[in-house]
This record gives sequence, C-alpha cells and structure tokens, in this order.
Amino acid sequence: MKKLTVLFACFALAMASAATHSITLFQPSMVNGTELKPGDYKLEVNDSKVVISKGKSSVEASVKVQSGEEKFNATTVRYSAAEGKYKVQEIRLGGTKTTLVFAN
Repeated sequence: MKKLTVLFACFALAMASAATHSITLFQPSMVNGTELKPGDYKLEVNDSKVVISKGKSSVEASVKVQSGEEKFNATTVRYSAAEGKYKVQEIRLGGTKTTLVFAN
C-alpha cells in the first residue's frame, strides 16, 4: 500500500509540473526553426520547455517563464518579423499571469 501511495505522489508531482493550454495561430508562425501553419494547437509548458503540437506533429522550444501582476484576458502571441517570416517571441497565456518568452 505504501508503494502505491509513493507512486501516486510521484505521478501527481509530474502532472503538476506540466501545464497544458490551447492557442490559435492566425498566420504561419516560426518556432525554433519550424514553421507552424495557422490553426489551433495544444501548448504544454514544463519548466523552461514548451511543446506546441497539433495531431502527430510537434515542436519543442526553450522559454523563459515570467509571471506578471495581473491576469491576461486572452491568450496573445507576439512576433518579430524577418525575411517575410513571423517568429514567435512571446505568448501571454489568457486567464493566467504567465508570459512565455522564447529563446532566440
């Protein structure tokens, strides 16, 4: 019984460290050298890594997780533009105080 309790506690800690959100990209977006097509994506944050996935395809990137003082009303994506491409710079997660700043 004790092993089961320890196993459950480890599983709960693993699940608590990863947060899942949904985002919508309205234009082709570059993340860590991969172009993502417009559409709805699942975004999973685990410490300083984020995985953005849709179906069987996914891309992982390093991020700096920042916490602000007020909750964001909606999820927003901020870009930088270079050579006709839009590179994701940060994502502000709606309903949270969290900003994900993508590494260059």
